[in-house]
Amino acid sequence: EIWAHPGGSAAMGFHAAHLAGSLDRLFTYARGESLSEAQRDALVEERRLADVRPPAAALVARVDIAVTGALAQLAETDASHVLDAREVGRGRLPSTVLGLLFHAAEHCTRHAGQIATLGKVLQAPAEPATGA
Repeated sequence: EIWAHPGGSAAMGFHAAHLAGSLDRLFTYARGESLSEAQRDALVEERRLADVRPPAAALVARVDIAVTGALAQLAETDASHVLDAREVGRGRLPSTVLGLLFHAAEHCTRHAGQIATLGKVLQAPAEPATGA
């Protein structure tokens, strides 16, 4: 069910993998670093997940690793540096440490919500067809 596309939506599996990947990437930028080759490869892989379909346990492990790493970095983030300038991506878009941390939280919450909603949709009994 994690790879189902109810109503043409993205699959829960995609949302889980993207949550983990985007969290890792945004926290990398918050540290003032560029993405590694492995992170760029993972981003390309995210786009092909529907073909690969990793199992749920592998996706849960990805999310756990990303969240654990983010929480550790957040605990070490010096509040006096949250307004420090940061650049994002190849376009070097301007942001701050705080902007990136906030965006990571907001972005991950959105994808976690999508997973929860899709889980409910997939578990709901089918409604009988109505004649119009």
